[in-house]
Amino acid sequence: MNSVLALLTTLAFALPMAVPGGDAARPTLGAHTLLGVGEGLGVTPAVTQAIATQPSGSSLLVLYGGYSANDATPVDSYANRWKSVGGMPYGNGYGDRFDVKAYVVTAARGGASHTVRIDKRGNAPGEISIPFVEVRNATVLRDVAKTYADPALEVVSGNVTTTGPATLVAVWWGDGGVKRMTAEPGDGFATIDRFTDLPDESGVQVAVASREVDGPGTYHVTWTAAPVQGAMLFLFAFQSR
Repeated sequence: MNSVLALLTTLAFALPMAVPGGDAARPTLGAHTLLGVGEGLGVTPAVTQAIATQPSGSSLLVLYGGYSANDATPVDSYANRWKSVGGMPYGNGYGDRFDVKAYVVTAARGGASHTVRIDKRGNAPGEISIPFVEVRNATVLRDVAKTYADPALEVVSGNVTTTGPATLVAVWWGDGGVKRMTAEPGDGFATIDRFTDLPDESGVQVAVASREVDGPGTYHVTWTAAPVQGAMLFLFAFQSR
């Protein structure tokens, strides 16, 4: 009997224990993908590549850029309810024909073969780009910054403020009439997806980057892009609580 109790005690100390607010609760970048469809090549619905997300405990982010007339709310394969967090129309002479929209789900349902679709009821063949990002161990969108930067070699996002460990997701949407470009993030961010070599038919240029931070603070991201163009800059801060 004593030997059994000793074994159980040894096992109890050997097993990892969840510590509230510890590393197990830290938000981290999860699965992600980006769909880029050239002008005249699209169909409806536009559907992202399938990714494997967590069954629970994640936040999801989707943005899509293209024709403003394609204004449907995202639908995903796990029937989550998406909340709009705003967007921006393109400048640079495009008028109101093109824009970018952003949506999130906190405390999402997920699993294998997770896809997002956009019903393109306004312009089915039109160009569209759709980043789809999972942030694990995150149930709060703590802050969002949206900035339209004038053309420059370096463009700077707005600031987001965190109250604890967070995963930051930055998205650059260039507005220039170019088909080959670079867009590189600084300030500790790393690129996770990009659509910056566009097809001959044209497309919607976009780059996505992320950074994980350890605690409270105020953060931004500087993008270096060539050739010079204006850009819509989104920055999201996700936390576990």
